[in-house]
Amino acid sequence: MLTALLIALIIGAIAGWLAGLLVQGTGFGLLGDILVGIVGALMMSVLFPTLGLGLTLGGGLVGAILAATIGAVILLLIVKVIRQLTA
Repeated sequence: MLTALLIALIIGAIAGWLAGLLVQGTGFGLLGDILVGIVGALMMSVLFPTLGLGLTLGGGLVGAILAATIGAVILLLIVKVIRQLTA
């Protein structure tokens, strides 16, 4: 269980960092990026199968990082739009 948690944190950190690079102006710092990556991974683990999509690109770790990054980017774009609407 500890190993799975560490892997999720590492994937979340990588995905959050990548999403932060792709979506400018939404920096949340390292901890925030990790949380965004983890939430993005959870979001995509539900959304992709619901849409009938699967990531076969490399599978395993590469697929998990790619899915988490896509989810984190979507999440950051939503946050960015909400910030612009409320500002």
